[in-house]
Formats: sequence, structure tokens, C-alpha cells
Amino acid sequence: MVQELARSLAREKIAPVASHHDETETYPEDVMRLLAQQGLMGIWVPEAYGGTAMGALACALVGEEIAWACAATATNWGAHPLGGYPIILAGTEEQKRRYLPRMATGELLGAYSLSEPGAGSDAASLQTVAVRQGDRYVLRGTKLWCSNGSNAGVITLFATVDPKRGSRGVTAFLVEPGFRGFAVGKKERKMGIRASPTVALHLEDCEVPVENRLGAEGEGFRIAMRTLDFTRPMTGASAVGLAQAALDAAIAYAKERRQFDQPIAAFQGIQFMLADMAMQVHGARLMVHHVAHLVDRGETGTVLEASMAKCFAADAAMRVATDAVQIFGGVGYTREFPVERFMRDAKIMQIYEGTNQIQRVVVARELLGLS
Repeated sequence: MVQELARSLAREKIAPVASHHDETETYPEDVMRLLAQQGLMGIWVPEAYGGTAMGALACALVGEEIAWACAATATNWGAHPLGGYPIILAGTEEQKRRYLPRMATGELLGAYSLSEPGAGSDAASLQTVAVRQGDRYVLRGTKLWCSNGSNAGVITLFATVDPKRGSRGVTAFLVEPGFRGFAVGKKERKMGIRASPTVALHLEDCEVPVENRLGAEGEGFRIAMRTLDFTRPMTGASAVGLAQAALDAAIAYAKERRQFDQPIAAFQGIQFMLADMAMQVHGARLMVHHVAHLVDRGETGTVLEASMAKCFAADAAMRVATDAVQIFGGVGYTREFPVERFMRDAKIMQIYEGTNQIQRVVVARELLGLS
């Protein structure tokens, strides 16, 4: 039922405005408000805090449907549980009651801020420092690549209490945009997902109350990684949705476009391309659903499956979108058809939430027992 709802909204409300928001690089406020009104912002939130607790598979299904229409909107939507799930994992009862009910309704949007200028794939090398001063922490530093950061009401932000301690110094904080010393910085001009704002965050002696620390000092890296294990299926699902959209467009065009007195779908070369594209989409979807099922069963050791699903689905999206442009030929390279947007949007799937190279490192370490 939730998938059918998301599919209906995606096709009737999101897809028609996707190109406009891509061209103008504007935030789809009406769409985000609609998703909230339809209850899709709280499907990951426990019922005790106003959500519907539908789990990882439901999130994957919704993410796929939204991404079919607009990968940027799917990124905005996915940033919300990415920022809020750490509260479920490590929040106090007071923190959960303060934030989760408003996140469930969409009144308060979430975001997640881990990356820094010198800490991308090496996420433990944070230089944003948190110094405790009485009943508050003072944060100093710059964060980068924060999806939805300019529209969030609460950001799960990671800093270090001691850079020399590496991952053992990383600590998580719930930062609100109204905190003194907090400022949203540069909005990136991106190749794709242009309707999803990606911003820098500046912390100039930003004052964060002690009660906004998430977990204990030094637990931040564990919280960050456990969160990604939950959200990577959603990232993989977004890649699946985008790839499915590219495949659907390519099939429809191949039936319509005629060359040498027949539809190009009649040529075996095109048929083989479409068959390979379909297998990539189907395989990626099954991998995503598998890890989502594991999460919903309460399995805690899903690092291997989550990394494989994210990596495979992202590579599939890039391959399928690129082949869709090829099937469209010259017009596929123009903005008259959406496949060029699919190709631009697909690239980020291989980069954010852990590059596909890092996913391969994780997979290999898990296989070899090196974790």
C-alpha cells in the first residue's frame, strides 16, 4: 500500500515538475510538503513518537518510487531519515520526544553532516573540534556536502573532542540552525540532483547544549556507521528507481523510433542492450530488498550486504542510464528528453554515502575477516 501511494504521487505530482526544478536548481517545496501530508516522512519513525515504523523495506520501496520520478527529491527525502535515524539509535528519551514527533509529520526536516574538506572517504579524520565548556560544547570547523542542510531543522553533525584520537574522538551532536555560531555556507552547483541543495556548514564557536550531544563522547563514529548500514539500502533503492526510469524510457523510445523501415526495437543489438539493462535493474532491486529484509528482521551484521547492495545498484544505475542515452541517440544528448538528466543524476549514486571504491574496500574486509 505504501509503495502504491508513493508510486501514485511520484508519477502524478513529482515527475511533471522534475525537469523544472532541475533546470532552475530550485528546492521542490510543494513536493516535500505533499510527501509530509501523505505521511511518508514518518515511515521510519517508531509509533511511540508519531511514526508508522514500517521499516527498511518500506523506506526502500518509497525511495525507489520517488527516485523513478526525481532522484533529487529522493535525495531530499532520504536525507530526512539519514539525519533522524541516529536519534533512534542513540538518543535519550528526552531527545526522541523533542525531535521525532515533529520529524514524523515533516514539520521538522533532518540532515546528516559527516564530511569535511579533509574528511571524505576517510571519515574518521574530522577536524571540526568540539570543546566542552560547562553546560555546552563549542564547535569550530567547516562541514561539506550536507544534503538538505539548508532546509533542515535539525542536523546530526559529527565533530571530534580530540583529533589525535581518530575515530575514538568522533562525537555526534544534534545541531539546530538557530544555534549561535552556526551558518549555512556555499550551495554547490552540481552536475546532477540539482533540486537537492548540497551545502557547506560553518561552525564559528557554535554553542551546542550538552543535552544535544547524541550518545557519549567518542561514540559518534559508531553511530555514523550504524546509521549508514540502515540508510544504504535506501540509497541503493534510489539508484534502482532511477535505473528503472531510464529503462522504461529506453523501451518506450525503442518501440517508437524507426530506422530502416522498422522500429529500432526490432534490431537485435538494441534488444540485447535492453535485456542487459533489465537484468541490471532486477539484480540491483533484489540485492536492495534482501538487505532491507535483514534489517527489518533485526539482524545487526548487515555491513557486507548493505555495501554490496549500494555499490551494485549505483553501478547499475550509471550503466543503465548511459545505455538509455545511447539508445536515444542524438536526441538523448539533448534536454528535450529526460535520459540526459538520468545520466547526470546517476553519477552521484556512485559517490555519496560512501564511494563505490570504499564499498569495495568494506566488502573485501568483511569477506577476509579484517574488520
